[in-house]
This record gives sequence, C-alpha cells and structure tokens, in this order.
Amino acid sequence: MKAYRRYFLNKLGWFLVTLVCAFILNFILPRLMPGDPVAAIVSRLAQGMSDATGVQAIYEQYTELFGTNKPMVEQFFIYMRNVVRGDFGYSISQYPRTVADTLKSSIIWTLGLQFPAIIVGWVIGNTLGALAAYLKGGFDKVLMPVSIFVSNFPQFGMAIILLVIFGAGLEWFPTSGGYGFDMIPNFSWDFIKSVIIHYQLPFWSVVLIAIGGQAIGMRSMAIYELNMDYVKFSRFMGIKDRKIIGYVFRNAMLPQITGLALSVGTMVGGALVSEIVFSYPGLGFTLLNGVMGQDYPLISASALIITVMVLLANFVIEILYGVIDPRVKAAQAD
Repeated sequence: MKAYRRYFLNKLGWFLVTLVCAFILNFILPRLMPGDPVAAIVSRLAQGMSDATGVQAIYEQYTELFGTNKPMVEQFFIYMRNVVRGDFGYSISQYPRTVADTLKSSIIWTLGLQFPAIIVGWVIGNTLGALAAYLKGGFDKVLMPVSIFVSNFPQFGMAIILLVIFGAGLEWFPTSGGYGFDMIPNFSWDFIKSVIIHYQLPFWSVVLIAIGGQAIGMRSMAIYELNMDYVKFSRFMGIKDRKIIGYVFRNAMLPQITGLALSVGTMVGGALVSEIVFSYPGLGFTLLNGVMGQDYPLISASALIITVMVLLANFVIEILYGVIDPRVKAAQAD
C-alpha cells in the first residue's frame, strides 16, 4: 500500500506540473498571433461612422471589456482567476455571446459524434483482430493489408473520400452541416431525421480509421499471447481450448483498453479534421472559426478543454494500471 501511494503521488505530481505548463501555453500562444481582433469588432460596429473620436471611444471600451489593454502578465492572472470560477469571458468573434455558451452548444455535437464512433470502431476492430489471430488463413490475409491501409490513411483523406463518393457522387447524404440549413433545432421528427442523415458521413469517417488501427493492435497482441508458454502448457494439461482463449484475449485486451481510454481522452482534439471537412457544428469547427477570427478567449478555452481531457485520460490510465497490473506494484516495492 505504501509503494502504491508513492506511485500515485508521483503520477499526480507530474500531472499537475504538466497541467500548469499546458495552462500557460494555452494562454500565451493564441495571443502571439498577429493582428488586433478587437479592431475587427470595432470596424464592424463603426461602419458608417465618421466621428474618429467616437470610433476611438468604442475601441477603448472593447479593449477594456476583453482586457487586451492590460499587460500580458496581468491578463494571465485575470484569466486564471476567471477560469477557476468557470468564466471564460466573451467570445470576440461571436460577441456578445460568451465562450462558455459557445462551447456548451458545440461540445454536445462533438461528444455525440466522437464517443459512439470510437466505441463502435473499438468493438468492431478488436473483434476482427481477435478473429484474424485465431482463425488465420484467408481471413487474416485479407484483413491485415486492408487494416494497415485504412489505419494509415489520414483522417481528412477518409472524410474527403466519403464526401466525394456518398455526398457529391451518389448524393446519398448531405455534404455539410449538422442538420438542414433551413431548419431550427427542436425535438420534431423532421429535425431528428435531418440530424441522423447529416451524422452518417462524419461518423463513418471516424469509425473506419478506428477499426483499422484497433484490428492491427488486437491481432498483434493476440498472436503474441497465443505463443506464450502458458498457452502451450495449458493445452498440454488438457484444459479446454475455449477457456484458454478466454485468458488469451483477456490479456491481449489490456493494451487495447489503454488505447480506448486515450481515444476517449483525445476525442475532442480528434474531432477537428472531420468537423472541418463536413462543417459539422462541433468543437473542432468552433475552434477553427475561433482561429480564423483571432478569438483569443475561445481558442484558449477550447485548447484547455482538449488538453485537460488528454491529461486526465493519461492520468486515469496510469492509476488504473497501478491497481490492475501487479507488475507495477512489484516495481514500486523494489
């Protein structure tokens, strides 16, 4: 127990150090972008105004509102205090909408797209990989090259292929948006049907990539476990093959569970490419709009959410491995 406590505190310490560094970078990097986003807002608001003094007054009002007239160090401490309170400020590109409101609406679309896609890809990929390792023969010879090809395909490439074939070519599915542009979000059947139709291409662009990677990983681990001495010894002892295979695939699943946890942790960041290609109204597309509009608060908040999810996923994996895997406990006791 003492050894595991030391292990836990060590991981927690590194987690906090990394989180602080990531927090600082998430604040500084967007503000190093060239240009003045406040000036862009003022130019929109001051269209038709000929009074330079009035335009300057509007500019000073908005620099005070967004805090861009303060030194960078002071801005950082104000930002840190506000984030602790859950206040990310106003969105520059979507003013007067708050960053929290913008992220709240977009992250629901991202979670609804990414989480089911990752789970479906993980289940199908691991099932195919396990069957390839166990059945071998023609099934393995077909699955392996297809999985390698699909897993190494860039996500934007898969998204564009699906868009061109099933969207622009066959016209089975719409090519952009999360629902029809002529519709207002509600709980009617027409709106739900539109959401499901628009969901298909982004969903399968994520699933197909996930299947290939998971199938390769599971196949490799299953083949490794099938050739372990305990499998040969168990068969020699006359233990039923079904029971042996159960242990084999349970052991082979450990790294795959790690991959699943990392995929869940990074799913917000992984949403960027698919959402941009299909103009899907999720966090990735919102982040792109924030970058294009030099929206410092929106960029910082989006990047912070992605960073925290990745760090938490890694931290939880490390802690669970310390509980599940006795080798970790043994290493800490030495």
